[in-house]
Amino acid sequence: MKTRNIIFAIIISFLFLQSNVTATSPHGKIDVYYNDEILPGEEIATPTLKIGEPFNIKANVTVYKEYKVSGQLSEIGNGNFEVVEGPSQMNQYSSIIVKPNESHIFEWTVKPTEGWAGGSLPINFHYALVEKGNPEPVLNSGFTVAYCTISTEYYEGKIPSQESSSSEPKTSSESTPAFTTFGTFLAVALAASRN
Repeated sequence: MKTRNIIFAIIISFLFLQSNVTATSPHGKIDVYYNDEILPGEEIATPTLKIGEPFNIKANVTVYKEYKVSGQLSEIGNGNFEVVEGPSQMNQYSSIIVKPNESHIFEWTVKPTEGWAGGSLPINFHYALVEKGNPEPVLNSGFTVAYCTISTEYYEGKIPSQESSSSEPKTSSESTPAFTTFGTFLAVALAASRN
């Protein structure tokens, strides 16, 4: 009974302490979205995608001082993902000056190619903040946004553009699993309570 209460307390604490900020620092914060769903805390998306199936990655970068903000999507190797629409191609930075306490959204529509069909690989967001008059970044980091499994099947639907998709309500991809970090903790808690 005592073990069950401890596990229950851990789950409740996890629910109340969970944050919607993917990355934070004294310089600013970044909220990251996969198919318009915010990724809470350090959670990453784990979709199963068909070859050519588009998905959306958005990073909302808020800074507390004026910085030149650079962002890019990166992959392992080259040619495993293709940018359909966005501020830059894979592994290339896009930069903008952002004023204090303002935000900028980097947004890409991306699709997997045949390059990694039948396997899984991450897609990452890298960013850098540079102060005016200082050539060295005050922050240069990155993290994985999604760990994608690419099936050997081909996507046969329409590839949306940002203009047409912004007027339509967006939903999560049917192929995106709903198993989250909370689900993992809940499964562990249930398994432990059965002993």
